[in-house]
Amino acid sequence: MSKVLIVNAGSSSLKFKLFDMPKEEVLADGQVERINMPGSITKIKYGDGKVFKRTEDNVDYERSAAIMLNNLKDLGIIDHLHEIDAIGNRVVAGSTVFDKVAKIDDKALNWIDELGEIAPIHNPVESTYIKIIRRILPEATQYAVFDSAFFKDVPEVNAIYGIPYELTKKFTIRRYGEHGINHGFITQEAAKMLGYDHAKLVTLHLGSGASIAAEKDGKCVDTSMGFTPMNGLTMGTRSGDVDPALVPFFMKRMKASADEVIEMFNDRSGLLGVSGVSSDMRDLESSDDDRAKLALDMFVNRTVKYAASYITELGGVDAIVFSGGIGEHDKWVREQVCKKLEIFGIKLDGSLNEKQAPGDLSTKDSSARILLIPADEELAMVRDVAAEVAHE
Repeated sequence: MSKVLIVNAGSSSLKFKLFDMPKEEVLADGQVERINMPGSITKIKYGDGKVFKRTEDNVDYERSAAIMLNNLKDLGIIDHLHEIDAIGNRVVAGSTVFDKVAKIDDKALNWIDELGEIAPIHNPVESTYIKIIRRILPEATQYAVFDSAFFKDVPEVNAIYGIPYELTKKFTIRRYGEHGINHGFITQEAAKMLGYDHAKLVTLHLGSGASIAAEKDGKCVDTSMGFTPMNGLTMGTRSGDVDPALVPFFMKRMKASADEVIEMFNDRSGLLGVSGVSSDMRDLESSDDDRAKLALDMFVNRTVKYAASYITELGGVDAIVFSGGIGEHDKWVREQVCKKLEIFGIKLDGSLNEKQAPGDLSTKDSSARILLIPADEELAMVRDVAAEVAHE
């Protein structure tokens, strides 16, 4: 194995990295942002500090995939596309069908499409890119790396809902979670930093999509996201936890369908819906609007509730881990969350928090370490793909 392309596709962005394996050397690190919107931006870092940038309007999925692959060749990163030995695709929902990396054939692709019911914002887009790349590179072997796989060990006491057990089994209803690729990665990295594998961890993946997980001995025992990625924390546009009775309530009062209500919970709620200003934390923190402040307070409040409950569930904690766009770059959020968690003896070093450098941000007398570990889903994915290829 030498060159492995990792594809991390979302509804409005395409991130990708080309690795030289097994050296884990990044040959290209690119993204296409604002897909299907005016001012779509392509940025690719490659070589010795070189950067390629281009802006064009309304780049769609097909065009963004072509931009990714064509530029790998046009920029001289590779000579021919057939140099790519394997392609790893991030897929959110694998349900109980996939508990590890899977080679993509027609059967696996059909399953990914069917599981779009669980992750309607994610799986259909990820399936679309798999099909596009298959048309462009029909000879390339593609793999799916599932976010849900990390949560396969969550015990039933946390994984299932208080609904009739027969229905749980009949329809395979459980807490599937999301961001498992990164939760798994930072769990491993935290163990390295702590110097032991048998740690009790609470990992916080905080971004536009946000989730918290509890880990013990390297395995996940609980997570905030549920049957779908809408559950849990208040997020950028997702509501997080709501009373399910709100669905028929809004259907009746708004004369809306169930799908329209769920769309509202997914796309027009969360920080955006509460604030009426933006789904972006930076916009909210710079705003004087009272609703913007309310949205910020709700984000911190929900984060603390889950983190504190997991510390209790674990019977203590060795480290709190911040990751994700907000977790890594928003010192105010880290400060507010840690201040609320001081009841557990967890203490944040203010000067280290200001510097925002990856590592240990806790004081020497803190009862647990406070770790800042940047997300690197692509590195985690390429390691999984490489391991799968090695076992074939």
